[in-house]
Amino acid sequence: MIYANEADVLNVAMFGITTKQWRDENPDLKGSIRDCASINELICLSNMENLNAVFINEKMLQKERLIKLNQIAIQQMKILQEVKNRKLLK
Repeated sequence: MIYANEADVLNVAMFGITTKQWRDENPDLKGSIRDCASINELICLSNMENLNAVFINEKMLQKERLIKLNQIAIQQMKILQEVKNRKLLK
């Protein structure tokens, strides 16, 4: 239960909804919200999982972690999108 709850903290921070909410809104899609995530979203989620573990170790309250993780997700997604939009030099 704890791990499912923490997964939902990350999902809300990243996507703005829980797994259950996503399933209710997307009954025709198979898998989970993460199965439908972009590579950049998955990179960001991986980073947030590590940071969340650090924040838990620091005894940060879940509400505070959610806010901080959301801010980090927004920042990282902006950076990842900028990188994606750059054209590689040949």
